Amino acid sequence: MTAILFGGDYNPEQWPEDVWHEDVRLMRDAGVNTATVGVFSWSSIEPTEGRFTFDWLDRAITLLHENGIGIILATPTASPPPWFSIAHPEALPTTAEGVRLIHGSRDTYNPAAPAYRAAAARITEELAARYGAHPALRGWHLHNEYGTVSFGAEVDARFRDWLERKYGSLGALNRAWHTTFWSQGYASWEQVVAPQATQYLRNPGQLLDFKRFSAALLLECYQDQIDIVRRLSPDAPVTTNFMLPSWLHYDPWAFASASDLVAVDHYVDARGVEGAAHAAFGADLARSFGGGRPWLLMEQAMNLTMRGGRLLAKEPGAGMRTSLQHVARGADGILFFQWRTAPAGAEAFHSTMVPHVGPDSRVFREVRELGQLLGALDGVASPLGSSTPAPVVTTRVAIAWSADAWWAADSPGLPAPDLDFLPAVRRVHRALWMLGRTADFVRLDDDLDRYDLVLVPSHCIASDAEAAALDGFVRGGGHAIVWYFSGTFDDELHVELGGYTGRFAETLGIRVEELHPLEDGESVALDTGTNGARWAETVRLRGAEATVRYADGPTCGEPAITVHRHGDGTARYVSTCLPDDALAALLEASLAEAGIEPDAPEAGDGLEVVRRSGADGTYVVAINHGATARTVTLHGVDAFDGSRVAGPIELAARAFRVLRAQ
Repeated sequence: MTAILFGGDYNPEQWPEDVWHEDVRLMRDAGVNTATVGVFSWSSIEPTEGRFTFDWLDRAITLLHENGIGIILATPTASPPPWFSIAHPEALPTTAEGVRLIHGSRDTYNPAAPAYRAAAARITEELAARYGAHPALRGWHLHNEYGTVSFGAEVDARFRDWLERKYGSLGALNRAWHTTFWSQGYASWEQVVAPQATQYLRNPGQLLDFKRFSAALLLECYQDQIDIVRRLSPDAPVTTNFMLPSWLHYDPWAFASASDLVAVDHYVDARGVEGAAHAAFGADLARSFGGGRPWLLMEQAMNLTMRGGRLLAKEPGAGMRTSLQHVARGADGILFFQWRTAPAGAEAFHSTMVPHVGPDSRVFREVRELGQLLGALDGVASPLGSSTPAPVVTTRVAIAWSADAWWAADSPGLPAPDLDFLPAVRRVHRALWMLGRTADFVRLDDDLDRYDLVLVPSHCIASDAEAAALDGFVRGGGHAIVWYFSGTFDDELHVELGGYTGRFAETLGIRVEELHPLEDGESVALDTGTNGARWAETVRLRGAEATVRYADGPTCGEPAITVHRHGDGTARYVSTCLPDDALAALLEASLAEAGIEPDAPEAGDGLEVVRRSGADGTYVVAINHGATARTVTLHGVDAFDGSRVAGPIELAARAFRVLRAQ
């Protein structure tokens, strides 16, 4: 199948069977071609241990298949049934405070518990053996939103094994965790436990290693199921749904490498232009994790967004615009959670494709319209899980993304609480988006050669390989911007002595001598007439030049922003948090210096223009997220009505055009 997948999570076990026929009729009416089945159905498939009831699932899959609707079959292992939790209390999750949680929600499992791993493997085997060659099967959705972290005896034992493999000796572990501080030296492996609740600050190195271990443990759970499914269902691609971008309990690069394609759940956290910026952020992450290949939007919300505990209605057409944003940035599937709103339960008011009020609603009319639009783009998608010879979106700008950097920024004992990874990275991406630019995300130790500008915000930890890769990129002619406190630690969370940001100091041509965190609401003047916030530093020049200086405070006259001509390239350092306009100006100047021209000069400030390679050519997607009409120059054939466009056109507020490029 090469059409864009369109549909969502479908839970027939939650409804009487007569509703199924109404569902299928509505799916056909809306152009739905794919249903994700079985995500939370463990107790319906295995109501008691070892007794499987597949008759209802057989009938549901047959009904979907007979109506031309394919399935993505999920393994239901994110929600063990009550009988399992009662039989295996050691397999329930335990908090860092030592509280064992009980059944009554989802994700009530301990990924280190042998009983859980065995039960998850058993039901995966049963499903793969029964449906692995079913003609309706499009692919496998293994588990749901991996992210459960647990503590307790089972976890401590596995953690010790992981540490012993990593370090080889207690001496190496003690050195890595610097256990001479606060008398934490370990004399035997049995003394080592996961970093649970304690009197004061936990050991940062121990905490970072536990996050790395927990990520590896979840990857093991995923790999258990991958191995089973690939053995019994070798022709169907496998994936799991990454929950983006607000939480990170595993390394998405590692999960992506294990998958046949990346799939993400992305719920935008704002309406209007800010919601569109957030959608672009998640879409660029998804494409990047998959190495530029097409990917799936596995879950999104059609008509609601959550903010501050409130479910806020999206404006009319927002669901369609967001979906087209994801297609433009590489998605080959536009799926939702879920098809029909549940009449009861913890998510009875979650956004769906068929709301409580039924198909006679604005929401379902927009679902039908979206199905028609996606159906007209049948030349965009590639066969599910296939490789592509080149990235589906080509960009010359990259932003560094690292699980280690995120985890390290959450370490206890940092000099200020304003060093968070996600807000810093998202802010840089938003600034690029507001300038009308698309960016990839990269690991610093990966191949940077296809980029001209690499941006490194809040990357406080850096390995030898990462530091060397960035240095080589700049020496070879690349342009980089590094933000404050980045490169302060090595990969064991040891401060690089001799100057903060020391891992990148040679590349940047500076030495950071002193840190000056600012209080909430405090700012520091810059000689450009703007102000910095949150952070300032005493920066000494070691080959770099100051382009902006502090104009007051204890750092008055000292460099605030520097540039270093290093080899054939340039590296800039930003030692404070710039306001939006100054950040945009810095990025715009760096883009120009790197020779990076926009695909559409009119794009930006809510007008989005993205070029995407499809299976049968290149498509240009232009979306005006703003409240006023904009002019944009486009060339191509309209994908929906076949009209030709050549030159400037007016794009109405909240309107879009999709063209096959000429």
